Amino acid sequence: MSDILIVDDEKDIRDLIADILKDEGYATRTAANSDACMEAINTEAPALMILDIWLKDSRMDGIDILKTVKRDNPDIPIIIISGHGNIEIAVAAIKQGAYDFISKPFNIDQLMVVISRAMETSRLRRENSSLRRRDLHSGDMIGTSAAFRRLKDQLDKVTKSNGRVMLTGDPGSGKESAARYIHQHSTRAAAAFVTVNSATIAPERMEEVLFGRETAERGIEKGLLEQAHGGVIYFDEVAEMPLGTQSKILRVLTEQQFSRVGGSDKVRVDLRVISSTTRNLTAEIAAGRFRQELYDRLNVVPIAVPSLAERREDVPLIAAHFIEVFNRTQGLALRPLSEEAVASLQTMDWPGNIRELRNVIERVLILGDGTGPIEARELPGNAALPEEGRIVLGGQLASLPLREARELFEREYLLTQINRFGGNISRTAAFVGMERSALHRKLKSLGVVTSAKSGRGGAGFDETEEDEIEAAGDEV
Repeated sequence: MSDILIVDDEKDIRDLIADILKDEGYATRTAANSDACMEAINTEAPALMILDIWLKDSRMDGIDILKTVKRDNPDIPIIIISGHGNIEIAVAAIKQGAYDFISKPFNIDQLMVVISRAMETSRLRRENSSLRRRDLHSGDMIGTSAAFRRLKDQLDKVTKSNGRVMLTGDPGSGKESAARYIHQHSTRAAAAFVTVNSATIAPERMEEVLFGRETAERGIEKGLLEQAHGGVIYFDEVAEMPLGTQSKILRVLTEQQFSRVGGSDKVRVDLRVISSTTRNLTAEIAAGRFRQELYDRLNVVPIAVPSLAERREDVPLIAAHFIEVFNRTQGLALRPLSEEAVASLQTMDWPGNIRELRNVIERVLILGDGTGPIEARELPGNAALPEEGRIVLGGQLASLPLREARELFEREYLLTQINRFGGNISRTAAFVGMERSALHRKLKSLGVVTSAKSGRGGAGFDETEEDEIEAAGDEV
């Protein structure tokens, strides 16, 4: 949006202004009537409009165009020009949102001064709009694990299309970051990314929030759908959307237009839709809480976002990323993670996933003394040992005979390390100081059962390593 649209029914005037502006280095477009003007704006919104107030053989006059443009594109400055200028017309134009009013015949130097100021205003408005859209959430994708690589491969495949995407996963697993990644790497990256927090909007206000409203007192108030025009609308926790609203959203997806609450005019929108949910939408449909037709529209490309437990190898990278983010945004100390802290983070349970990890890192940085590496004792559930070289035995462990206690400890210890290294036997063996074959035999003797993926319930191995464990067991 960097050119100037000139709207005047007199060709000589259009060409004169266009030639002057081109000599000054501006790109221009021209329109002779309201239909051509609106078509040009709908194709691509200009940085500035120069608009004649009287247009012969035109469906709308300059004031009507002014009202329409300021309603749908309020950030575009509009300079009104007129050969029948008087104070009443000028005041009316300014009241409707015109940037300035110039009478014909105009002074070229005066016109250029006004245009220069208006273009600077346009630039600042675009920058402010861009800054308002930024927040602490980002589309940064951090990781190297197999689960992360599969996710990123899927996201990369959908970035260049306009296909609707449904993201599923546990709370805090990074569904919004995945949605923002799609937006930032798409052809719509320069346009808005607007989030609809379906779970936090009161049902009785949902339609006003989405569609906007028109009242005599406050005029037109744009809803989230209009704010996302040209960009991406992200329905977070879409299963929380009221059934009545679901029907209207379905109509918007079909017709690409809607009416504001209290209004009658049709508003056209160009949107890409990304949705997310932590619920099983098939079960929600069966229970009558979600519409099958809307699900079919939204679930064009389903993508599952893995939990943090499925990508433990990525925990140190994500934690280091948050340390850098908090240093940049809050001025908190840029502290590295000690080896013990890394090991502790990888073995912790993360029911809140990435969101919980972020909170833990922020809390440690705020409460810490700001010097030296982050140590394991600063993390939740990692208090310092009561005496150097001693640990406190739990009641169950302390009550067992030595052999049973040792087996229980070894089993839990090895499960913890295997989960820490994402089920990788080679890396686990290297860390605990055992040969791979010896580790295989130990796991077999302790009755460690393999499963499809890593987690506290059991160690996860690939098929090759499962076969190796069986072979090692046969050798015992």
